[in-house]
Amino acid sequence: MIDIKFLRENPEAVRENIRKKFQDEKLPLVDEVIELDKKSREAQAEADNIRANKNKISKEIGAMMAQGKKEEAQALKEQVAKDAARLVELDGIQKEASEKLRADMMIIPQIIDPKVPIGKDDSENVEIEKYGEPLVPDFEIPYHTDIMDRFDGIDIDAAGRVAGNGFYYLKGDIARLHSAVLTYARDFMIDRGFTYYVPPFMIRSAVVNGVMSFAEMDAMMYKIEGEDLYLIGTSEHSMIGKFIDQILQEDELPQTLTSYSPCFRKEKGAHGIEERGVYRIHQFEKQEMIVVCKPEDSPKYYDILWKNTVDLFRSMDIPVRTLACCSGDLADLKVISCDVEAWSPRQKKYFEVGSCSNLGDAQARRLRIRVNGGDGNKYLAHTLNNTVVASPRMLIALLENNLRADGSVAIPKVLQPYMGGKTELVPLHD
Repeated sequence: MIDIKFLRENPEAVRENIRKKFQDEKLPLVDEVIELDKKSREAQAEADNIRANKNKISKEIGAMMAQGKKEEAQALKEQVAKDAARLVELDGIQKEASEKLRADMMIIPQIIDPKVPIGKDDSENVEIEKYGEPLVPDFEIPYHTDIMDRFDGIDIDAAGRVAGNGFYYLKGDIARLHSAVLTYARDFMIDRGFTYYVPPFMIRSAVVNGVMSFAEMDAMMYKIEGEDLYLIGTSEHSMIGKFIDQILQEDELPQTLTSYSPCFRKEKGAHGIEERGVYRIHQFEKQEMIVVCKPEDSPKYYDILWKNTVDLFRSMDIPVRTLACCSGDLADLKVISCDVEAWSPRQKKYFEVGSCSNLGDAQARRLRIRVNGGDGNKYLAHTLNNTVVASPRMLIALLENNLRADGSVAIPKVLQPYMGGKTELVPLHD
């Protein structure tokens, strides 16, 4: 959510930002917000003036009564009654205008960074850099669930009977590899100075509305029937929510956090869940990184965050690339974002394994996360997040890039301590 003062003083800049995001249907909101803001402020000013005069009139009534001027005093009493009724009216006007203004402001997108490429959708995202050499072996690489089947490591049929499409059972060495990746990712981030958290896996609507746009919420979140609780789609939600209504001390910043959680997503509009695959699913596990910092530090931490993911994947010899997300692919709260994609030798292309975002003060404004500056003035913090690793997408990249011609899978050296010293997985059957 952008600053109302900024919109009031720079309406054309807000309109141009909306155009850059190809959301022209939101352009009328700018004029509507300006009118609502004016209406709310005028009502507030009139109400303040009435309240300021209240004590003065009360003293005048007392003086007139003391002087025996009952008729004049009665006239003032009638004015007080009119003023009281007008205050009720003004409070209603202001409340209605303020509520509608806030609802509109929640829909108007955040001002994007000048470095964001302009484009309509993810097909116009721009490659930034590649890391590692993407190779295609001279033997056929099976579909990822077929690789897992060779190790008796997955059961999608049973999961379908239990929960339907978009779920899976992992077992044996594949399940262990899944856990090894997450545990390694946790330790990787701790070694980089991030504080480890296991957060709540459910959050209230006040937090949901603070961390994401309405469109994202509708597409992602599962609501707990009969309660003000939602299952989290990522631990970023509960980690940023941790700071709701808090005033942080400037010397406490930055807050650099890494969190583990299961994640639950509707995947609404995902063009069908792959019944056999585990790429787009309703439930998965993820290690996340989150930063809360001073506004001037957020560009620096944005670069630190995405580089952490690149370094993690490269430590397992998985080729990756970074893509700058274009304006039309940015969620409304994001200032700038990039995707990290891993190489798929089977598909001969890259696929998304993580996303890094700087949200500026958007979440902090919605959640009222403020910082007590050294000069005593309070300001809004900036928030950032990035995927360390999401499994089982990481499993797909790991299995495909480490598969050998004989069907065995080499275990990257950094994962071997988490696999009981195993250096490879040997298939149980073809």
